Amino acid sequence: MIEQIITLNDPSQALALFGPRDQYLRALRETLSVTISHRDGQLRIQGEEPAVNKATSVFEQLSALLAQRGELDPETVGGILSAAGGKVLGLVAQPIDVINVAKRIVPKTAGQARYVDSIRAHDITFAVGPAGTGKTYLAVAIAVEALKHHQMRKIVLVRPAVEAGESLGYLPGDMFAKINPYLRPLLDALAEMIDYDQMKRYMEQDVIEVVPLAYMRGRTLNEAFIILDEAQNTTVSQMKMFLTRMGHGSKIVISGDVTQVDLPRASASGLTDALQRLRDIHGINTVHLGKGDIVRHKLVQEIVRAYEDEPRSNPSTSKKSK
Repeated sequence: MIEQIITLNDPSQALALFGPRDQYLRALRETLSVTISHRDGQLRIQGEEPAVNKATSVFEQLSALLAQRGELDPETVGGILSAAGGKVLGLVAQPIDVINVAKRIVPKTAGQARYVDSIRAHDITFAVGPAGTGKTYLAVAIAVEALKHHQMRKIVLVRPAVEAGESLGYLPGDMFAKINPYLRPLLDALAEMIDYDQMKRYMEQDVIEVVPLAYMRGRTLNEAFIILDEAQNTTVSQMKMFLTRMGHGSKIVISGDVTQVDLPRASASGLTDALQRLRDIHGINTVHLGKGDIVRHKLVQEIVRAYEDEPRSNPSTSKKSK
């Protein structure tokens, strides 16, 4: 156990270095398992020698960046902490302000923080990554926040009606009942962020629409927050149709997992095509999320990793005839 003392040239730097409500400071403590205290312009860092040395280096980098830029942002701090050798949890400037005030939503990884920042900063964001990385959930949360603060007039949640490798057969009921199985993940996310009665009113008033991709043809959506989920299951022509629905003051988030395409083998994925075709257009950004951003049950990361490994050859069960 050792102690390192850092003297701040400007004691007022402490507020910016520690982040809003000391979030950067807490993330550093949790990431490197060190104790940090501040008094009279001095930082005292205590812990095991390797961890203290890393924490000292992090503070030196952050101080230099603060002097150069005049401020620090969550993405930069998260990247420096990740490089220092740990998983960054809960590092974001502000929680996402959804309508259900009892629900506190914050990105839980540096990758998720980059994703949220991208949605806020760009008119179109592509999010690519495996299941459980929060692609749909965080996009819906930002959409609800935009609706609450009157930044958008409506939310439109879209999903292609492509079955995941199995036929569901004939589905009874009206149109909404038929498409409900495809749109359930979007509805589940909404239900956590908006009270049921209010969500029902919003849907009756078309403030919130949940529709299959095919129903987007011919529309132009102004001042709308539009989310396309499971975009890997769009065709190239469907993706073009969807993107050109965008009207004035609108924002689009397109999420998908390019390793989980359920289209017929002869059909190219509209998501894969769009990532290449649109990569150089200003105002469009792509965020790649990985296994480290999975925030479901801890076993999900292991499952994703197992399926990414090379497939094992199955031992032959046939026996040589004697």
